Amino acid sequence: MPPSLRREIGQLLIGSLPGTAITPELRSLAREFQLGGVTLFKRNIEAPEQVAELNHDLQTLASGGNTGLPLWVAVDQEGGRVARLRAPFTEWPPMATLGRAGDHKLARRFASALAAELKAVGISLDFAPVLDIHTNRSNPIIGDRALGEDAETVAQLGAAIIRGLQENGIAACGKHFPGHGDTSVDSHLALPLVEHPPDRIRRVECVPFREAIRSGVAFIMTAHILVPSLDEERPATLSPTIVRGMLREELDFNGVILSDDLEMKAIADTYTVPDAATQAIAAGCDGVLVCSGAIDAQAAALEALIHAVEDERIPFKRVEDALARNRRAKEAYLTAPVAPGRRAALGQVLGSDEHRRIAEEMARFL
Repeated sequence: MPPSLRREIGQLLIGSLPGTAITPELRSLAREFQLGGVTLFKRNIEAPEQVAELNHDLQTLASGGNTGLPLWVAVDQEGGRVARLRAPFTEWPPMATLGRAGDHKLARRFASALAAELKAVGISLDFAPVLDIHTNRSNPIIGDRALGEDAETVAQLGAAIIRGLQENGIAACGKHFPGHGDTSVDSHLALPLVEHPPDRIRRVECVPFREAIRSGVAFIMTAHILVPSLDEERPATLSPTIVRGMLREELDFNGVILSDDLEMKAIADTYTVPDAATQAIAAGCDGVLVCSGAIDAQAAALEALIHAVEDERIPFKRVEDALARNRRAKEAYLTAPVAPGRRAALGQVLGSDEHRRIAEEMARFL
């Protein structure tokens, strides 16, 4: 194993921090590993200026390494109930409004405006759009987060959002493959079961993901769901059949495959974070999320990946491939330096009249 791999393996983690500033523990982790990025949550956010300053400071964690790659700063900013950034950022209605409007141009205008606000505070990756199809009205986790109830609506509007984000410098992440729309359990709490046969999944659930891939989506996130018709034992995130076989090879996705948070109970009730990280990368994921802010869990995941490569449980070629995909994505989206935000400049972008008008237009379809 090359000596540099220990540091570079950190690129396969998008981690998290416990509060509103970088902790000594995170700095220590970054000195040992070249971290791929950090996801921001409500606990990390006080005000736009603080977010921009934090994101500027996060990039200092990448200095001194040999990868020369900035960190992803990621967020779940979908609109509606899943939005980490609240006023004075524009507060967007849920994505179901775009489905009811059926207006691709409105979807693209929304995504362009969203991208401008994210970019203004140094965020580079949005875990959006949701590409799940809302086919189960008792679904406790998707609901109005979905763009629609039919595959074609979700596919076309999802593609418009992807283009709107990525043409304005924000990497998009379609989620949750192979489809979380027809579930009756929240994967934050337990492992959902999807009992459709493979032909139904290819004919319905995969349609928005195929369109996202055609639109050049940078990332696709896996779902913590069990699909026995595809893999009787492993959740999708940990299944080589689903991740490598279906998403990478059958759908021919060449971007970055990212796991959902490995600390969600759908995974954590059965697997430790280190074990889940190892299985996810072995299955074909190019990166993993660890979202609680616990630095020990992040360090343990990276140590487990190193040991798995040393023990040849993960082929070195698998890690090389994942690192290369991450590098290509970063080279495409992280070329501009992140500057600390200033109140006056942020005030011109966040919650601007133009952005509020777009939100109001969407809200007509609540």
